[in-house]
Amino acid sequence: MKWIKMEMQTTTEAVDLVSSMLADLGVEGIEISDFVPLSEEDKQKMFIDILPELPEDDGSAVVSFYLDTDTDIEELKANIAVELSELRQFVNVGSGVLSVSETEDKDWINNWKEFFKPFRVDDSIVIKPTWETLTEKKDGDLVVEIDPGTAFGTGAHETTKLCIWNLKKYLKKGDLVFDVGCGSGILSIISRMLGADYAAAVDIDPIAVGVTAENAEVNKLAAAICEKDEKGLPVFTGKSGLIEVADGNVIGDEALRAAVGLQKYDIVVANILADVIIPLSGVAREFMKPGALFISSGIINMKQEAVEEALRENGFEIVEVVTQGDWVSIVAK
Repeated sequence: MKWIKMEMQTTTEAVDLVSSMLADLGVEGIEISDFVPLSEEDKQKMFIDILPELPEDDGSAVVSFYLDTDTDIEELKANIAVELSELRQFVNVGSGVLSVSETEDKDWINNWKEFFKPFRVDDSIVIKPTWETLTEKKDGDLVVEIDPGTAFGTGAHETTKLCIWNLKKYLKKGDLVFDVGCGSGILSIISRMLGADYAAAVDIDPIAVGVTAENAEVNKLAAAICEKDEKGLPVFTGKSGLIEVADGNVIGDEALRAAVGLQKYDIVVANILADVIIPLSGVAREFMKPGALFISSGIINMKQEAVEEALRENGFEIVEVVTQGDWVSIVAK
């Protein structure tokens, strides 16, 4: 359906009061745009390595909200004007100028799917969206079906391809794999398809937990979301033939690391960001058997040296560095 979009010019100090005012007028959701610098916590939750340069924060903000096309816009604008006049007694609300436009008739949650088509990772691995039909398939192809939903990871990015290539090269039948930052579960799934006996998967995003389990089942692989014990820690059973998944941050949670399993895995794989891999290299060895491999990716080339230095400082030996475009994957033991 079509929507009416309204934008209000205001200030960062007023956005909370403006948001509350709009809620009182029946507006159910808003979007805030400003130039306030991101906190370190926010940066860690983002899936990009280099943040865009924003203008200096000047205190301005834009509050956007969407309305049904049958909304009485003039009445709403009049009510907003009255409420803004009240708010001006307590806070600088800025100009309060309103603009009105109409959005296109699109399914904003799903329209990205038209750009995600089946593609070949290499000569024998094909990634196929669950909603697409595969028209070309060779004998012996390993076809991985993925619906990332709102989790991170279609497999199309160079960083994921690099991880897949390294898994295909180094994974042995019967290996145990730990997937750190699993996103859509694509690396856990491919690990099992390539012969891994078991895969544990963890992501800081709770949404990724359900998406990983669902994608595993689409590919006819057994998967389970870990139950929690009395301390609230996930219980990884390590059962053969299973992908087990839980949410959490293994870098800062020693108890979670113990729950995942220490000195247990043949391969630890992490397709995240250089700034996350650097601290992860300080704890990754805890999960690894002697002689195990740590496959990391998501590393922009300008940060390759920093990641390699962190790995060496934490007792790793660099086995191989693989690149595609501006991206780097490092295999270490």
